[in-house]
Amino acid sequence: MPFINMKTNVAVSEQTKEAIKTDFGHAITAIPGKSEDWLMVGLEPDSSLWFKGTKDPAAMVEVSIFGNATPADYEKLTKAICKVVETHLNVSPSRTYVKYSEISEWGWNNKNF
Repeated sequence: MPFINMKTNVAVSEQTKEAIKTDFGHAITAIPGKSEDWLMVGLEPDSSLWFKGTKDPAAMVEVSIFGNATPADYEKLTKAICKVVETHLNVSPSRTYVKYSEISEWGWNNKNF
């Protein structure tokens, strides 16, 4: 049950949103046991987002997963996410933050896992 939510100060077309969603679906497999089958993606383009005092293209990507992962898995996912953001939005990895949250309780379909 991963959730990836990205805020960016870049405008994003519908076609690009779809491509980002698909590529995040591939990227999440860096975490063992995670796949697009349970992935939810949120995209928040045109956000008021400043980094290092400027509104130059930037992105904040938050990843929540049910359970946990190793630092090496997170490193692989960070690299994959930064590549997706750079490829589709031309946002440098040096202007992209990735935040991870490990969730022990996750609800879905009237119950919790």
